[in-house]
Amino acid sequence: MNLPTTTPRFSLEQIKPIVAKATLVDLQFEINHTNARYAQTLNDGHFNAWPNFFIENARYKIQARENHARGLPLCIVDLESQGMMKDRIYGITQTIFHAPYYTRHVIGQTLVLGAQDAPELGQMLQLSLKPSTFFVSTTNYCVFRTKPGQSSEVFNVGQYMDHWVQTPEGLKIASRHCIYDSEMILNSLIYPI
Repeated sequence: MNLPTTTPRFSLEQIKPIVAKATLVDLQFEINHTNARYAQTLNDGHFNAWPNFFIENARYKIQARENHARGLPLCIVDLESQGMMKDRIYGITQTIFHAPYYTRHVIGQTLVLGAQDAPELGQMLQLSLKPSTFFVSTTNYCVFRTKPGQSSEVFNVGQYMDHWVQTPEGLKIASRHCIYDSEMILNSLIYPI
């Protein structure tokens, strides 16, 4: 599978505001509810369920704020499908040896920026859904880490920049770009953000 290496960027000129208040409220509720389930899944350590929040050919990236602001492509994690996500989870749960720790995700209210007609993104993600309309949102997050017998610490803080798509199973993430604020991360980044 040859996917383009480009990642969808948020271009406010291409995002159309959602004017129907009822639609916006419903969308806001569904995204917030999905993000709450996403956080609970990761907090509870149900990592095998994590890829189910994404469409099959979704993009998941973790990138420093500085690199993102400068348009630099370097990411510490860049996954291009559910298959790659499942491989990462297998590695985390079956092969990587690390000191155990727990994570607690605190996810803020989502700001729905609007809808974006992006046929190139639909093509990149090999979506069979037509038309290629994505809902665009941004959400602040904070992840705390607790090692057994130690105090909790702030592990990672930033924002999710997301493209969502409506599927027969409901709203799913087509692209999640986790942009973390700090220039350095603690020790290692093992679990999903």
